[in-house]
Amino acid sequence: MRSRGYLAFIVGICVTVATCGFVVMTQHQQVQANFQRDADKVAHDTEVRLQTYFDVLLAIKGMYALDQDIDRLRFHRFVAELKLDRRYPGFQAIQFVRAVPQARLAPFVAAVKGDTSIDAGGYPGFLVHPANLRDPHFIIEYTEPLKGNENAFGLDLSALPPHLKALELGRDTGEIVATERITLVQDATGEPGFVARAPVYRGGVPLQTVEQRRDALVGFVAIVFRVSTLMREVIDSPLLEHLHVRIDDDGYFDAKAAQASNADMLLYNSAGVAGVREPLDGLVSQKALLVGQRRWLMRFEGYGGGRYGRSPLPVLLIGVAGFIISALFGALLVSNRRVVDAKHGLEYSLAELERQKANVEQARSDLAVVVETLKQAQTNLLTSEKMASLGALVAGVAHELNTPIGNSLLTASALSDMVRDFERRLAEEGGLKRSVLEAHLHDARKACDIMNSSLTRAADLITSFKQVAVDQASGQRRRFKLDEVVHDTLATYAAQLRRSGCEVRVDVPPGLEFDSYPGSLSQVLSNLIGNALLHGFDGRGHGAIAVEALRENADTVKLTFSDNGAGMTAGTLHKVFDPFFTTKLGQGGSGLGMNIVYNIVTGVLRGTIRVDSSPGAGTTVTLVLPMQAPQEPVPQEA
Repeated sequence: MRSRGYLAFIVGICVTVATCGFVVMTQHQQVQANFQRDADKVAHDTEVRLQTYFDVLLAIKGMYALDQDIDRLRFHRFVAELKLDRRYPGFQAIQFVRAVPQARLAPFVAAVKGDTSIDAGGYPGFLVHPANLRDPHFIIEYTEPLKGNENAFGLDLSALPPHLKALELGRDTGEIVATERITLVQDATGEPGFVARAPVYRGGVPLQTVEQRRDALVGFVAIVFRVSTLMREVIDSPLLEHLHVRIDDDGYFDAKAAQASNADMLLYNSAGVAGVREPLDGLVSQKALLVGQRRWLMRFEGYGGGRYGRSPLPVLLIGVAGFIISALFGALLVSNRRVVDAKHGLEYSLAELERQKANVEQARSDLAVVVETLKQAQTNLLTSEKMASLGALVAGVAHELNTPIGNSLLTASALSDMVRDFERRLAEEGGLKRSVLEAHLHDARKACDIMNSSLTRAADLITSFKQVAVDQASGQRRRFKLDEVVHDTLATYAAQLRRSGCEVRVDVPPGLEFDSYPGSLSQVLSNLIGNALLHGFDGRGHGAIAVEALRENADTVKLTFSDNGAGMTAGTLHKVFDPFFTTKLGQGGSGLGMNIVYNIVTGVLRGTIRVDSSPGAGTTVTLVLPMQAPQEPVPQEA
């Protein structure tokens, strides 16, 4: 019996060591998964942001394709309509670079000095710099905004080898080409930057060969970036406390092999030269991005801490508990020797008791595993529900954008046909009547107005969607106006509401300013709209939703969301906040929508929620929210 006690103690210790090793391995895998997810998100967000900026560059190139005689005033007005400080904060400047042959250099300089379209005094101090004899010259003619970028005005890029190489490659390929790492002449900080340019050719000439493209070149439209400013718009600053990001320029993508990393290649270093810490074992990753025919290498390193930390407490607790249980169990078996010698009649009862105890321990362990599995499943379902909501936003905005963009494309095609017909008639008749010219100008102006209205509508929709999507994805606290969040959220659901024949009425005063979490509030409104469409208006051809807000006192606001849908029975109303409870199981309902709403309202926003409903009379959800949320919200369980 004594040997059995020792054997049980050794086996218990072995099981404890194995369990501790399994917990350590699981923690390591979870940390690596979190790090890889963060690295993939930063790389993807960088690629998407650069593609958005390059799309703007192509839009400017398209303006020149319609009319190559764009003067300084029209270029200034076009850039002003882009609202760079609000929509594209990563830009340093937008420029037009003109290709000027040596023989036309003097008339070109005189024309720029005498240009009074914006400044009545012209630009008498305009100077092409640095002086060189290369032909042709590539001179920065327009730069917006001019304030802060005066040093770039008149810069001859043909005298600067890094710029000249990129210009010649863009001219010969017809594609957007980025420069290598450069120091911007208009940036006194000396931080790394780069310029992306797209070539502009004369219209109506063939561009199939390199020689044809060289002969047809007019100039380049360009966007100037400072990499640190660009990355501040991509990476959340709290993430940089745990994740080190470094970007190196590895040269043009057709290079034979990657270059060794050095200071001349460095575009961005999130921690600075002296702030880089030693990464955790295994938390190192690298991704390559293609940016304007250049290859960027993004290197990621994870630091130890709260986000990628590995807590020793669970391992310590398991080890101590396992040792104590093994010692007690072994001591129990050893002490049973005396009991067996004294009372043989109790041997069977004690053995049976030990077996029952082992069964209970096993059952408890199995139950703990089941509970942990259920908690993980609930967490995954909560995440899926939120991502499904964001996916619905994307689908709705994409559907809503089809109309204005389609109108713009149709109008642009019609305008192109009108211009070709106008050119044909001018060539055939040798001259046109004033009435024909006025009619053509009227039609062209009307087409431009249609495209401007449609594209403005699309830009406003995208701005609303970006604000709602960023707020829901980041969950950051900021100051916001309640009516703007309500209208932005409803705008992203405009397509779904219109397809459902749902009428929306909003009565939210414009002066209600919150210091809270707009993403969480938008998530609540999204779930309530989804519930109304899925449950309240199921089987109905039309319906109505009302969103109203009323200031109760100096610190709180009552927000009411109501619909005239099918309503709920008393039994359904009693369980409406229970997780996994749904009347649409297997039909699109997960049972977590109202549970998420309850947790967000009471845990994050620190407010209260009440639901009133009866069959056939619709549903009313009343939220009482503080205008200034507590500093550290703690999520609660429903």
